[in-house]
Amino acid sequence: MRARRTTSLFLIGWRVAARLPEDVVRAAMHVAADVAWLRRGGGVRQLEANLARVRPAATPQELRQLSREGVRTYLRYFGETFMLGRMTQEQMTARVLVQGAEGIMAEVTKGRSVVLALGHQGNYDLAGAWASAHLAPVTTVAERLEPPDVFDEFVRLREGFGLTIVPLDAGSDAFRELIRAVRAGGILVPLLADRDLTARGVEVDLFGQVARVAAGPAVLAVSTGAALFPTTIRHVRLRGAGRRAAGSRWGIALTFHEALPAPDDGPRGERVQRLTQAWVDVLGADIAAHPTHWHMLQKVFVADLDPQRDAATRAGAEHAEEAT
Repeated sequence: MRARRTTSLFLIGWRVAARLPEDVVRAAMHVAADVAWLRRGGGVRQLEANLARVRPAATPQELRQLSREGVRTYLRYFGETFMLGRMTQEQMTARVLVQGAEGIMAEVTKGRSVVLALGHQGNYDLAGAWASAHLAPVTTVAERLEPPDVFDEFVRLREGFGLTIVPLDAGSDAFRELIRAVRAGGILVPLLADRDLTARGVEVDLFGQVARVAAGPAVLAVSTGAALFPTTIRHVRLRGAGRRAAGSRWGIALTFHEALPAPDDGPRGERVQRLTQAWVDVLGADIAAHPTHWHMLQKVFVADLDPQRDAATRAGAEHAEEAT
């Protein structure tokens, strides 16, 4: 009953926000962020623990300030997403400052697909909508949220901008669908991959700690030959003519880093491991420079995982693979 009530309030808030002036929505999300930060729920505490890995020399006071700004940035993402549906194409274009798109354009104009490896940074929904309009059709996966009403609302929003969404369900064939889509050519496949949702992820070095991230981007690139571009996003203030065209003080900096060549020697698992570590290194450098734009309120470092639950999850994943 409590979950249903929370869902109803969330959806009502979304629909109300879509009709309110943007400054009002931003102010409300700012207040909500500070309230959530002061309450220090599990997500806020985990964000702070993750930030402690990013800035190991930070004092407790400095970490608290980083986490406060991080929660504000996280809630900014939700406020902007609530308002995405009413943006004009011109406003959307003005809100996205792009760097490094030339390499991607070179691939898609030749009819080849591109894999983008992303972290939970900035506003990736705005980035996806922009990319679908300016680069190539976008196909991606989405974690099936509970309750379903919220998931369905996010899917409708993303599909409204032309994105193709493949639900990521337990036992689903999502990866095979992505393989087919990539091999068909001429699309972008952005994957939020800085957290493993399947227990079949890749363990990497992130800030000198062992973290587990999704294998998807590297496996897709190794399996299909598609180019893999690490992609980073952060919120930025807009000024002057850009701010007036955007109708907002805030936009995003969307950076497509240089493509990473897929290793062509050694066993497939080792190639996936090396390519995954390579894109994580790019993401880690960006997070280190802009830590408050990393919206990681979940456990990503192996040291934070419950050993017994992790072992049981791994065993279940191995059993599922053997059965297929």
